[in-house]
Amino acid sequence: MAHNIALVDDDRNIIASVSMSLEAEGYNVKTYNDGEEGLAGIQETKPDLVVLDIKMPRMDGMEVLTKLREESSVPVIFLTSKDDEVDEVIGLRMGADDYITKPFSQRLLIERIRALLRRQELQRAPQDSKNEEEAVHRGHLTLDDSRHLCSWKKHPINLTVTEYLLIKALAMRPGHVKNRDQLIDLAYGENIYVDDRTIDSHIKRIRKKFKKIDDDFDHIETLYGIGYRYKES
Repeated sequence: MAHNIALVDDDRNIIASVSMSLEAEGYNVKTYNDGEEGLAGIQETKPDLVVLDIKMPRMDGMEVLTKLREESSVPVIFLTSKDDEVDEVIGLRMGADDYITKPFSQRLLIERIRALLRRQELQRAPQDSKNEEEAVHRGHLTLDDSRHLCSWKKHPINLTVTEYLLIKALAMRPGHVKNRDQLIDLAYGENIYVDDRTIDSHIKRIRKKFKKIDDDFDHIETLYGIGYRYKES
């Protein structure tokens, strides 16, 4: 069964090009040109995933997300301008599942959508012992690829798709340094331009999420001028 996606953006060029790309991948797409119209449409049609611009007339993406989270846990991907790091942080704290910075690769957006929909489906499915056995364990850290879930000391950590890919890239080889370019390739794919500062911002947010569970968490080490590594236990 094809998944239903709501696309909310006031840029008609983005609406046209993205909806065509998603439909070519087999998704059913409903488009909306402002936040107020988008919120009403989402509440009525109850899509499987929402792609939501932050800056829009009548009602911005932040307000749409706030109202959505009062009644729904539908996965939300924010579209944000290059210099809106504050909006990205606030949006993720408010309950967005991921964000993509404009201008963006439509291939990247499609991969993020696939990952979130897969995670959503697996979270709804009953967990079995086989999945538990196949999960990656690094000390107190558990990464379950089959459900795209992360936990620390058995407490779930709510990571975005990008954050999950980054912690996995580091934890799979403890003690080995990954530079920012390597992490960009692993999290975003090759030939996608992402500013180094974006990786630093992701790492900062990952640390905060772990520290919220365990204030002594210090397993992601920064090697200034080089990159990051996951501390060997």
